Amino acid sequence: MKHRGRGLASMWYPVGFTGYANPSGAVVKVNEDGTAVVLTGTVETGQGSLGVLGQIAAEALGLAPNDIHIISGDTDTCPMDTGAIASRTTYITGNAVRIAAEKARDILFEVAAEMLGVKPNMLEAKDHKIQVQSFPSRNVAIADVSSRAHNGIGTPPIGSATWNPPMVPMDPETGQGKPFGTYVYATQIAEVDVDDETGEVEVLRVTASHDCGTAINPMLVEGQIDGGVYMGLGFALYEEILFDKAGKQINCNLTNYIMPTTLDMPAIDEDIVENYDHTGPFGAKAVGEPSLVPTAPAITNAIYDAVGVRITALPATAERVLAAIKAKRAREQKQIPA
Repeated sequence: MKHRGRGLASMWYPVGFTGYANPSGAVVKVNEDGTAVVLTGTVETGQGSLGVLGQIAAEALGLAPNDIHIISGDTDTCPMDTGAIASRTTYITGNAVRIAAEKARDILFEVAAEMLGVKPNMLEAKDHKIQVQSFPSRNVAIADVSSRAHNGIGTPPIGSATWNPPMVPMDPETGQGKPFGTYVYATQIAEVDVDDETGEVEVLRVTASHDCGTAINPMLVEGQIDGGVYMGLGFALYEEILFDKAGKQINCNLTNYIMPTTLDMPAIDEDIVENYDHTGPFGAKAVGEPSLVPTAPAITNAIYDAVGVRITALPATAERVLAAIKAKRAREQKQIPA
C-alpha cells in the first residue's frame, strides 16, 4: 500500500569566504560603436555565470546584454580570479565587473558632460544613451560618446577593478569572527509516495523557496534550483559508491552507478525570494550549490511522515526503506501484550 507524506527542510549557506584572500578581477572597455568587452578570469561550467556577468556590465553601462562580449578563462589576457567555486562568481566576480564597468562609464560621463554642457554627476546611462537625470530628453548616444572619447578626447573608456570580500581574521582567543561575506537561505518541501510493501519511494513534487538576493537572471535561478533538486534527488534516493573488500570501487560506470533520469524528476515549484544584499552586485548573492542542500533532508522527512521511519544512511533505497519499515513493525509487535 502506498502512503503519502510531506517533509520540510531549511538551510543557510555561506558565500564569499573572508578568512583569507578571495579576489576576482575584471577589465571592461567600451568600443567606439558602443559595444563593450569584459575580460574575466572566471570560467563558464554550464551555470550561466558569463551571461549574468554580461547583464551586470550592461546594467552598469546602460547597454543591453547583447552589446557585451565576454572573454573569460584565458590566463594570458584576463585578470586573476579565485575560481568558479563555492557559489562565489555572481557575488565576487560580479562585484569586480560592476566596479570596472562603472569606472569605464565614469570616463564616458566626463566626455558626455562636455557634449551636453552639464556636470558629470548630473548624468545617467540608460537604454544606449547618456542622459541628464532630470531631463532625459537631453541625451547623447553612448556610441557617439565612446567614439569621441577614443578619437576626439583621447581617453578610451576602459575600467579595471578587483573585489575581495572584506577580510575579517578570526579572533585567536575566542575563535569568533565573520568567516563569510554574506549568507543565503532556503526552504524546500517534498511530497512523496512510499510503498510499504516494497519500500519504493516516488517523489511527486518539490517546492523550493530560495533567497538569492537580487535575481539577476530569474530564469537562470530557476534552472539552478531545478539542477540542485535533481542532484539532491540522486543524493537522497539513488547514488552510492560501492567498494569491494580490497577497497576497489565496484560500480564505476553508469550501468551500475544509478542516477535519476528525467522520468524520475518530480514537479518543481521554484519560488525566488528576493532579498537585496547591499554587499552584492545590484543586491545579488548566490544560488548555485545552495539549491542542492535542503532536498535530501526534505525527502527523508517526507518518508518519515509517510511511513514513520527515519532513514539515517543515504541513499534511501527501496531495500533500506523496506528494512526500516520491517524493523518498525517488529518493534511494534514486541510491544503488543500477549
